[in-house]
Amino acid sequence: MKANFWHKDFVWDGTSFSSDQDIIVFVEKNYPELNVFFKEWLSDSGKILIKTSGSTGVPKKIALSREHMINSARATAKFFNLEAGSKVLLCLPLGFIAGRMMLVRSMVMGWQLDVIESSSKLMIPKNITYDFSAMVPLQLYNSLDELKKIKTLIVGGGEVSEAIVNQIDSLKTKIYATYGMTETITHIALSPLNKAAGRKGSETVFEALPGISLSADNRQCLVIDAPHISSDIVVTNDIVALEPEDSFKWLGRNDNVINSGGIKLIPELIESRYKKLIEHDYFVVGIPDHRLGEKLVLLIEGKETALMLGKIDEFHKNLNDAIPKYEIPKEIFFINTFIRTQTGKINRSQSLQLL
Repeated sequence: MKANFWHKDFVWDGTSFSSDQDIIVFVEKNYPELNVFFKEWLSDSGKILIKTSGSTGVPKKIALSREHMINSARATAKFFNLEAGSKVLLCLPLGFIAGRMMLVRSMVMGWQLDVIESSSKLMIPKNITYDFSAMVPLQLYNSLDELKKIKTLIVGGGEVSEAIVNQIDSLKTKIYATYGMTETITHIALSPLNKAAGRKGSETVFEALPGISLSADNRQCLVIDAPHISSDIVVTNDIVALEPEDSFKWLGRNDNVINSGGIKLIPELIESRYKKLIEHDYFVVGIPDHRLGEKLVLLIEGKETALMLGKIDEFHKNLNDAIPKYEIPKEIFFINTFIRTQTGKINRSQSLQLL
């Protein structure tokens, strides 16, 4: 590849490279789905088309700058002190930004990259300890016994439940939640999830990486100014509570806000109250109602049981006056299996249609 687009120490699935052509041949043989990506990576334009996950709308392709992707890769490596020769594991789909950036980081920094199948339950190679990897929450939950093979792990693509946080708290692996999106070339902020990573207290507070400035617009949605990874200021639909020193608490998505009887409800805040009560995946949503406009309901993945309904009913009865009645779901529905995006996130609108 052209100067500085890949590091001489880069190793991919045990294969090292001495020329651009070596990598091109390797990709054509082993990862043909990446042929277009590498053509774009080598192009004079330096523009890379990446597909969004579709978690908040229809999946689309957006153009990213190769220079910005390289800057992002270096920032992550610097934050975690990962030098050339570090062993890293890629277990995310290569079709989306998170997987592509693991590849880019490895190329740019000269890491030794191993790629395994992107399944919900991971089988990490034996007798190897990896310095760094990235997962989605479902992989984390299903692969707890494999984490001892990874020194540092970032988790993105969805919220990590309180139950999982409790299970990983005593692990030696340093585990961080990430905040980011395709437009920001994966994460721009991190939050420690366990003691090894430096977690203090029970709240998840994201701290921006160096060189990134944060603010909020009149909707209380996060605004990101990161000139080294984006030519434009990124205005998000994420409702946040800003904290000192470019930190924030994520409250929910503006897209998901429910207008019930003229009162705006943030689903994610309401959902957080059920973390210790409901073991399966769930979410709250508004459905049409002739009196309220939108009626707050709770959807739970799995089969309906009298035990679960009884526990939720008892929970609602014991809520103190600090929780307004309009924030208590009016109905509860069970759906056998939610519809998810290609990256494993729950698609709320499509799952709701199953009713």
